[in-house]
Amino acid sequence: MATTATTANSPVTAAARPAGHKWWIWLMVLLLALLPLLGGKTGLISNYGFLQLSLMIVYAIAVLGLILLTGFNGQISLGHGAFFAVGAYTSAVLIDQASWPYWATLPVAAIVCFLVGYIFGMPALRLEGHYLALATFALAVAVPQFLKYRHFEWFTNGVQGINIFKPDPPFGLPLSADQWMYLIVLFVAVLMFWIARNLLDSRAGRAMMAIRDHSMAASTMGVNVAHYKTVVFGISALYTGVAGALHAIIFEFVAPDSFRFELSIAILVGAVVGGIASLPGAVIGGIFVQVIDKYADALTKKLTTAVSLPLDLEPWTIYGIALILLMYVMPMGIAGGLTALWRKLRGS
Repeated sequence: MATTATTANSPVTAAARPAGHKWWIWLMVLLLALLPLLGGKTGLISNYGFLQLSLMIVYAIAVLGLILLTGFNGQISLGHGAFFAVGAYTSAVLIDQASWPYWATLPVAAIVCFLVGYIFGMPALRLEGHYLALATFALAVAVPQFLKYRHFEWFTNGVQGINIFKPDPPFGLPLSADQWMYLIVLFVAVLMFWIARNLLDSRAGRAMMAIRDHSMAASTMGVNVAHYKTVVFGISALYTGVAGALHAIIFEFVAPDSFRFELSIAILVGAVVGGIASLPGAVIGGIFVQVIDKYADALTKKLTTAVSLPLDLEPWTIYGIALILLMYVMPMGIAGGLTALWRKLRGS
């Protein structure tokens, strides 16, 4: 297929291919799965540490959803925080009002978010570039307001949000609730990354990348551009919605103000920083989102104190500086930069 050669030689796609199905990836997953036993018993990792690791993985799943849409299909979105909110509220409402087990809410959140993304993707077919970005921006702004709407309060509990409870480990396992949730999140992430890898290696994945590279040429080659764009939009929303559902269970609380427009920007920034067309970049992007969100304020204060600046810097100063430096040094993201460095070292 002609499009295969085109996308395989693409510098953007090249950054997505170094990992493959190698034994060391599964070894790393095994070590991560053993962390509750190794780190928990020795006290090296506290429950708070497992909470932070879980959130990094959750954001990695959300970033992966955007990477599938933007990096591999060429559609821009500034509204994935809305799908994150839909997934979170789907899970929270089912647990709170229908007494569903937490694990059963995840596939429902996935289906609901896929349908929302697919339905939104149909009218979005008429939009390209900044027009599509503006439409998704409107979605990200509107969804939190809908969640606050007084006629929906019986369902969403308005601005007060919904409280749920984190599940305890089953079968009397000697794990804390945070350790158990970490294992659940890790299992879901491994499953979803495996599905994404197989999707991209399939005929559908090659069609996605052909549309990204040149939609008119892809259409000429027989690719149903409208079908693939809407389905990929739905799949992308599905990934982000599952991340939102896991986030709700981890935090045991959802509220409209937790899903403001800044969340969509954070997911987009994570995708760009990690590598916009790279599956390993999704992991890096998830770590970046959580670390910056958690430690940006502290890092800014430490920097101000260390260099004795007479300025009262805003908490996100480090965030802006880090983005400028990363985009200047690694325009293809951290994953792309590391791949290029590895190739240079191998070549030399």
